[in-house]
Amino acid sequence: MINQTATPAGYHRSRRDDEEDAVVDNVHETVLDSLGTRIAAGDPAPGASFTLADLEADYDASRTTAREAVKVLESIRMVSSRRRIGITVRPREEWDALDEHLIRWNLAGPFRQHQFEALLELRVAVEPLAARLTAIRATDAQRAELLRLATRLHELGSQGLGASDPYLQVDLEYHRLLLTSSRNPQFTTLTGPVDLVLSWRAGLGLTPAIPVEGTLEDHLRTARAIVDGDADAAERHARSHLRTVWGEVIAG
Repeated sequence: MINQTATPAGYHRSRRDDEEDAVVDNVHETVLDSLGTRIAAGDPAPGASFTLADLEADYDASRTTAREAVKVLESIRMVSSRRRIGITVRPREEWDALDEHLIRWNLAGPFRQHQFEALLELRVAVEPLAARLTAIRATDAQRAELLRLATRLHELGSQGLGASDPYLQVDLEYHRLLLTSSRNPQFTTLTGPVDLVLSWRAGLGLTPAIPVEGTLEDHLRTARAIVDGDADAAERHARSHLRTVWGEVIAG
């Protein structure tokens, strides 16, 4: 008997239905990622146009799949569609720079270093203020957790495990909590982009096994200042940490 799952509407889906949907989703993601990566890399360049028929031919995809991929690109403002003209690549400065699809595509192409630097510049501008606000607004539990994470980072980094997955996971948790504990919803939206850039650097082997001198200490100093409610010190140490990382990224 075919395994079936009832939907709220009472329709019984078969395993074959689920498998077919998964194939459709995979094809959509393949077309979207391939086309997005190409456009992010500059081919086709801003101002160039193409059609849904071109995408169907290039990717052996259905019209529906091609159209859905274009809709996502339109939502990121990478392309625009007009009758009789087709799909046109928009100027790069009009793209949604914080969209996570676009960030991934940039990191996968020739603009990788530029993307690393741009996101780090954003972090330098935002995270010190987030640390200040966290020192003022965080709950006791959040303060304690930040200190625990900073302490764990220091332990792992001191053991030469700065390039390890456990270190990355703790680092992601630390920076995510720092942003969310600021209670600024705009800062919270940056957790995804920050996660991406930290994960990609680690995945490319760009994170040193022994963290650059001062970074571990600045993590701890920032967390301790937050625990103490010292907003000035929290901001100062967070800025010091990011300046050190900035120098490392620019050099590499």
